[in-house]
Amino acid sequence: MSTPYVELGRSGQKRRTLKALVEAAREMVAAGQSPTVDDAALAAGVARSTAYRYFPGQRELLAAAHPETALQSMLPAHPGDDPAERLDAVVVRFTAMILGTEAQQRTMLRLSLDPTTPGAALPLRQGRAIPWITEALAPLGGTLADDELRRLVLAVRSAIGIESLVWLTDIGGLSREEAVASMRWSAQALLRHALESGPPEYGA
Repeated sequence: MSTPYVELGRSGQKRRTLKALVEAAREMVAAGQSPTVDDAALAAGVARSTAYRYFPGQRELLAAAHPETALQSMLPAHPGDDPAERLDAVVVRFTAMILGTEAQQRTMLRLSLDPTTPGAALPLRQGRAIPWITEALAPLGGTLADDELRRLVLAVRSAIGIESLVWLTDIGGLSREEAVASMRWSAQALLRHALESGPPEYGA
């Protein structure tokens, strides 16, 4: 998407067109589809040539259609300095977002696992949750070295998110409430273990 194009002249109309394209794409993603720019243009009632001015290709469209795109932080307004409380707050909000957009998340997961999907820019391939978890654990900066903190963050990320939800519910047979409780427990257990014994040692 070209931001200058959106902002240059008749910006109100252009924002409405952009919103229509994104909403159309999100509806199709929620239905389990992987829309192209042509698909979104048709559904939104926008000319194909116009749609391509906003989204040069499918990967840009899918990235914009992802429900996490606009989020910068998962922490509450005044999170405090306790790493455990901050981490739990992020996990609670993150899992709530996953549940609230589960259909879209499942589609994005499927697309991210498909090597033929033209989506190196897909959010699930970019590790967008990593900065949120890192921010939550920022008070550990004086306790863990940067590489140790990174290993802990990756371990926590592996225990939460749509991938974990799918496994816990579809394979493990848990309810969604139980799955969230499991993810919260796992995140706290990983944090405690890292503080007591250190983060994971690769190649050990």
